[in-house]
Amino acid sequence: MRAKGRRLQRGHGESYCYQELRRAVLEGRLVPGQRLVEAELVRMLGVGRAAVRTALARLEQEGVVERAPNRGARVRLLTEQEAVEILEARAALEGLAARHAAQRATPQDLRQLRSILREMAACARKGDTFRYTECNRRFHEVLVTASRHLTAARLLDSLRAQMVRYQYRTVLAPGRLPRSLQEHRAIVDAVAAKDPDAAEASMRAHLEAVAATLREVARQTSEVAIP
Repeated sequence: MRAKGRRLQRGHGESYCYQELRRAVLEGRLVPGQRLVEAELVRMLGVGRAAVRTALARLEQEGVVERAPNRGARVRLLTEQEAVEILEARAALEGLAARHAAQRATPQDLRQLRSILREMAACARKGDTFRYTECNRRFHEVLVTASRHLTAARLLDSLRAQMVRYQYRTVLAPGRLPRSLQEHRAIVDAVAAKDPDAAEASMRAHLEAVAATLREVARQTSEVAIP
């Protein structure tokens, strides 16, 4: 088993093992469908088999990993319908987070969001979709942190790791990159203006647009596959 990008870190303990594996999935270093071989994880993470098994069990409960008898574990591959449902759930939760961010964001939070926006704009100009997707992930994390809404943050954390494959598919759709950038700017503008209604509406509109793009990509893929 090989992880994409930087290597998994070595350490000790069940919590460490769980967090590192989960982070690797979230960042796309472990990809949907990839096998997770216990012996290789033990070697790469520097932990015992018990820690690896416990971590895989936790990730299975979260829907990030799937395990089958005599076949081992692999990063779970979502269906398009499941991905759309997750986006719908995120729209509600992140809309709530954006509302609270408009009321609670600090000047430092806004500086971080605007800095990420500048990175996203540079990526969009270069057509660097991989880097853009990474910036997008950070943007949403910073905004949720700025909301100081711990329950929304916890629930969203359980949803994001499952969406890696589809984040790349949607951003590659023709014309999606500039629209995505504009949607993110609208969110930051509303948060900076301390307008909770506009912030929530902008976030919901953004994630609804992502869901619509995903549906369209899935439809086109299905049509191409028909003989």
